[in-house]
Amino acid sequence: MGISRPWQLAGLAALFLGLTAALLFSGAAAAREVSDPGALVRWGLPVSKAIHNVALATVIGGLIFAVGILPRTAGPRSRTHKGDAPEHPAFARALAIAAAAGAAWTLSAVAVLVLTYSDVAGQAVGGDAEFTRALVYFMTDIETGRAWLSVTIIAAVVTTALFGVRSLDGLALTLILAVAGLVPAALIGHSSSSSDHEGAINSLGLHLVGVSAWVGGIIVLALLSGILTGSKPGAAADITEPTLRRFSSLAGFAFVLVFASGVINASIRITNWGDLFGSPYGQLILAKTAATLVLGGIGLMHRQWVIPQLGRKGSAMSSRRVLWQLVLAELMVMGATSGVAVALSRSAPPQPTTFAPDASPAFILTGYELPPELTPERWLTEWRFDWLWVAVVLFGLVAYFLGVAKVVRRGDKWQWFRAVNWVIGLLVLTFITSGPPSVYGRILFSAHMVDHMALTMVAPIFLVLGAPVTLALRALPARGDGTRGAREWLLVFIHSRFSQLVTHPIFAAANFAGSIVLFYYSDAFGFAMRDHVGHELMILHFSLTGYIFILSMIGTDPLPRRAPYPMRLLLLLATMGFHAFFGVAIMGGTSLLAADYFGNLGRAWGPSALLDQQMGGAVAWGIGEVPTLLVAIGVAIMWSRSDARESKRTDRAADRNNDADLTAYNDMFAKLAERDARLAERNSKLEGR
Repeated sequence: MGISRPWQLAGLAALFLGLTAALLFSGAAAAREVSDPGALVRWGLPVSKAIHNVALATVIGGLIFAVGILPRTAGPRSRTHKGDAPEHPAFARALAIAAAAGAAWTLSAVAVLVLTYSDVAGQAVGGDAEFTRALVYFMTDIETGRAWLSVTIIAAVVTTALFGVRSLDGLALTLILAVAGLVPAALIGHSSSSSDHEGAINSLGLHLVGVSAWVGGIIVLALLSGILTGSKPGAAADITEPTLRRFSSLAGFAFVLVFASGVINASIRITNWGDLFGSPYGQLILAKTAATLVLGGIGLMHRQWVIPQLGRKGSAMSSRRVLWQLVLAELMVMGATSGVAVALSRSAPPQPTTFAPDASPAFILTGYELPPELTPERWLTEWRFDWLWVAVVLFGLVAYFLGVAKVVRRGDKWQWFRAVNWVIGLLVLTFITSGPPSVYGRILFSAHMVDHMALTMVAPIFLVLGAPVTLALRALPARGDGTRGAREWLLVFIHSRFSQLVTHPIFAAANFAGSIVLFYYSDAFGFAMRDHVGHELMILHFSLTGYIFILSMIGTDPLPRRAPYPMRLLLLLATMGFHAFFGVAIMGGTSLLAADYFGNLGRAWGPSALLDQQMGGAVAWGIGEVPTLLVAIGVAIMWSRSDARESKRTDRAADRNNDADLTAYNDMFAKLAERDARLAERNSKLEGR
């Protein structure tokens, strides 16, 4: 692979300079008075983290370029003989970069794991048996150790895949796994112990995703400069302009995500202006924010001036020179900012981030104090924003209306009924995930059941009626250069075997009805209540389960297979009966589900935990039946309209061919009648003889 130009090392130099300056400024690398692990750990740990972060970002950036930006094969054979066509040099270089970065990611993750233990234990790195035993205990029994062990395993698996996988589908799965390597880092550190720890974790997770895509993309772009610069401007083989245009769109999205999530995360850790301007931690945040805005400005210059100039005659060469000068500036600013970010993770925020010795049982179990007693008005007023789902909702809202605008500008129509339903569905999803159902769903089983049933039966109805996949297929541009954009990947997913399985009507109904029993009568329920990851996975699973089931019943978006209308009604009746059975079983239950959680919250108001659970069974029965009945009515209406359309189609066909089918039908009976008459006449003659 190799680095073809020395300027590409400027970002790495800026990283270590920014890291060193920030560590000295904040005092994070200073010797501790008690249990100091030594200079090797104090300086080696942040350096290892910096290398780890850059390597992980480069892996993600390389995979993004390979999966969605660069052509996989070179030459005209890319469409007909993909298996025999040689890989495009840029595609091969991007994967080589990702593979080398994966090796660095794995090694640096091991270093961070060992040095983190030394830092926590307050002892120097050693090779004796006692140190090894304590390190193993740290990796297997302590949350921070388990997190870094998980990162190390993920890094090793991703790196192995990068040396062997070449299909786009396999690389896409590898990219998903690499992004999953960001999750453990978001769950530990300052975010996990902030006053709003779930908000801090989710905002940090979103921040890491945006940073990795942005920084990793810039690094890969810089390392591809030799190939991109080597092609002649305007030539058929020149991929510079489409590559930059596609990455610019991604970088613009990443900038918004990074800036917004960074502001939210900082506001959780710093609660007043004095801490922001007067503490080293706050001042480093201000420096990081300023650098992010500078990077956003450079990206805007790319999009508004440099990229449009690349395709113009007479200015392409000078534009390319400016392009790589701006990329150099981005590398240096990003490197310094990444160093500051690592120093921030090693610095103590102004606000305390540890549990108080007298923390309440509810705070220990949920991370939050008990909300006030639930009253009718508090079903509207008690909110705690889940920033992950707020981001999903905002993305869905903006993307949907951008798609509508594009379709309308093209001269096509889009029904306002669909757009209204989509907005209502997103508002309902926000209310469920961030509003009172979520807040009280952590305390009351009955409120949790409202949250759950609305998540699976209310929001999906409106979202399905919005027909987002149909809109995406109409609005997203199709690529003709062999690469896969959002539209191509959407079609690949729709026609995949996985989609055929999960959207099969019988599987969708069985999953919809059966997963609720498996969830509540297993340890998964307790995991979802106690653990933040479990809670988010619960929301994801039941949202998708409800959406897929409703889509298979009344949706208009394309599916691999649709059930006939009688089968749909039969499946709906079956799920109604199953929900009724589940609700009645909960209502009559005498043992508390997730007893170690709901039984230890220390709640002094409201009904007892068992009585509240029985009320939750009634909620499951009631809320589950009404939406299902409405869906059944919708299926009946669609069935009636389908029959009406079929009748009209038949009538139009009859008008076109002068009732040829009816005439042929009548002629058939006339011929049968003539045959019967001849047979009768023959029989009478035989009898007369």
